[in-house]
Amino acid sequence: MDYEYAPLRLPPDIDRLTAAVRLAIQAEYGGWELARVRLMKDGTRQVLLRRPLRLAPLPGPSA
Repeated sequence: MDYEYAPLRLPPDIDRLTAAVRLAIQAEYGGWELARVRLMKDGTRQVLLRRPLRLAPLPGPSA
């Protein structure tokens, strides 16, 4: 399956609970799932979200 990816950077002043809520909202309304989270030395979180590619529907027969 092919995916589209969306990198996201969360600043260090966002706590873990707030980050989890933001990611849950993205998952619920955008169809994203969590692919990877990296916690950097400065406290920044690098998040990689992914979702399956949505192929455009093929044109049907004209009426």
